[in-house]
Amino acid sequence: MTDLHQVSRRMFRGTAAAFTTGWSGVRACLAQSNRRLQLGIDNFAVRAMNWKAEALIDYADQLNVDSLFITDLDAFENHTDEYLRRVRAYAEEKSIRLFVGTWSICPTSESFKNNWGSADEHLSLGIRIAKTLRSPVLRVVLGSNRDRLTQGGIQARIADTVEVLRRARRNALDSGVKIAVENHAGDMHSLELLGLIEQAGEDFVGVNLDAGNATWTLEDPLQNLENLGPHVLTTSLRDSVVWDSDSGVTIQWTAMGEGAVDWPTYFQRFAQLCPHAPVNIETISGFNHELAIKGDEFWKGWPQGKPQGYDKFLQLAHRGQARQARRRPQGVDPQADEQQYQRGELERSLAYCRSIGLGIRGAN
Repeated sequence: MTDLHQVSRRMFRGTAAAFTTGWSGVRACLAQSNRRLQLGIDNFAVRAMNWKAEALIDYADQLNVDSLFITDLDAFENHTDEYLRRVRAYAEEKSIRLFVGTWSICPTSESFKNNWGSADEHLSLGIRIAKTLRSPVLRVVLGSNRDRLTQGGIQARIADTVEVLRRARRNALDSGVKIAVENHAGDMHSLELLGLIEQAGEDFVGVNLDAGNATWTLEDPLQNLENLGPHVLTTSLRDSVVWDSDSGVTIQWTAMGEGAVDWPTYFQRFAQLCPHAPVNIETISGFNHELAIKGDEFWKGWPQGKPQGYDKFLQLAHRGQARQARRRPQGVDPQADEQQYQRGELERSLAYCRSIGLGIRGAN
């Protein structure tokens, strides 16, 4: 199993040479393979719209993106093969590549819900849906930062998740669906997620990479990418700002290009490590999240101590400037305001990504 305090030498060979400043390096890297990175959306970015699959496909088509990541099984009217084949055909008609996901498959996680039966039944359902939609992956999560404080800590929850995954191995392989486990809501540091993948089986388990969530596990998103990149199957990306605050550090997620992440450098390395994975944008903006790292209580969730890369995370925080959380204007309809806000965050993010050369549809 990968140790949280050690990183294999192979992860860092050539890293210094790869991190050349400027987007020209990304273009050169992609030109060598005659590829552009795919650009898409994660439906959670516009969760306030409450759209079902067909409406999400229409929106993705309107935005002229390459992929649509539907990360909630409730976005489908039902789960019959007949209906799912209609959704698949509709997406294919619009030239939108579908990816599908669901939530916790860890039966002992604080986040697990039995909406779809047991953890094994939930994972089996997700694999069938992904197969029928011709999604190459099924995104799943372990849980959240709350699981770091449960009995046995995050390592116990990882072990429970691995067992569920192992029991689904043959089904996943026979279905041609890989399981993409996300670093989600502060549950696993990238090296802990690598350990989960190694235990479960690299032949059918990989990563849904979330750059925003990396900051909740005390990681610089660039370091997180370096650690997980070779295993990335798909993504849910957003920008972040991190700054020093009274109790530790505070994080605000932002639209792409409006935070502290050096995206030209990020995507240059991304194009080398996982060029076939889509860049799906999942903006979740407007609030501040403090990690009380100056207190002993916080570190109860990290019994092995400060994780590898913690110094880079602190450097990111030291450079950051505090930002106010969003306040809704008075006298507006809350739902309509949130819908408009979410769409604005996503659409600005897509515009930024295109400005630095991402996306295939509509590319010059």
